[in-house]
Amino acid sequence: MVKDTKPMLIGEFSRRTGLGTATIRFYIRRRLLTPETGQSGGRNPYAQFTERDVQIAAMIRFGQSLGMSLKEIAEVNDEMQQVGLSRERSVELMDIQLQAIERKAADLIIMADYLRAKRDWIAAGKSGDEPELALNALCSL
Repeated sequence: MVKDTKPMLIGEFSRRTGLGTATIRFYIRRRLLTPETGQSGGRNPYAQFTERDVQIAAMIRFGQSLGMSLKEIAEVNDEMQQVGLSRERSVELMDIQLQAIERKAADLIIMADYLRAKRDWIAAGKSGDEPELALNALCSL
């Protein structure tokens, strides 16, 4: 299947990526996306997006789903654009994100256990001591 190489305006790019136009403009201001500018649009030329921009948008969404901040994503994106990512650097970045996800997973288990105990306590008529959330047990707070 041949990919369409015709540049997209923001509306089509929004449909292709599932990102709202306000989010796209925000990403442009943050320099996460750097579309070309076309000849149309007068003093405010239209942004023209390519398949590469679609891939970058997917990378941004994937990074966010891993818990990366936009600042972290921008730094990785800049590094990729300037020098590329070595295998070692890619593994290092993935290890950092795995550690963050594992901390969040541990926190979610603590929260689920607390909610389960609280639900059971309420369902039993609030008899006995009320369950407490051990804040010092949470890793990510």
